[in-house]
Amino acid sequence: MLKKRKIPNATLDRLPLYFKFFKQSEENGVDRVSSREISEALDIDSATIRRDFSYFGELGRKGYGYNVRALVKFFSEQVQGNGIKNVILIGTGNLGSALLNYNFTKIHDKINIAVAFDIDEEIVGSTINGVEVIDISELESVIKEINAEIAILTVPGQVGVELSHDLESYGIKGILNFTPEKLAVSEKVTVHNIDLSVEMQALLFYMKHKY
Repeated sequence: MLKKRKIPNATLDRLPLYFKFFKQSEENGVDRVSSREISEALDIDSATIRRDFSYFGELGRKGYGYNVRALVKFFSEQVQGNGIKNVILIGTGNLGSALLNYNFTKIHDKINIAVAFDIDEEIVGSTINGVEVIDISELESVIKEINAEIAILTVPGQVGVELSHDLESYGIKGILNFTPEKLAVSEKVTVHNIDLSVEMQALLFYMKHKY
């Protein structure tokens, strides 16, 4: 159980990085790691790592480090939860298709992109990497049928805004938003915005000012 205190957003943002690190360490046959090794691999200073981990109790032992298998189990529960999460994807253009072809289960084995939606009659009825593409008109019934909680939006900005209110009313609790627009949802829905143009500008900025 998590301690009953607020965990900073910056710490929450780093949890998937820690989970990925421990998962890969386990796959490489590593039994235990130190905060220094985590720091070097993730470029996060050791003090920050220890502070992040302190929000969850005693995860390691001084002089021993962190048990990889135990931390994989722990972060798997914190990042993914205990059950398989059914995810829907809306918009199967170039970006949407690329995401469907990406193997999410390699790291997140409890994430299942169950179905995709589109309006293009030439695409509806096809499958992309084993995921069926369904007409957007069936959105509500499918979400409720498979008990989906997460949606990935890879549609034009205004379309995403219009869809987001419906998604909340249908029971979606989290949205990975690839549109550049602010979605029309309440605070009850967690939205993670990924604006590729902004990310590219940030990359160029850091490249220019790194040295």
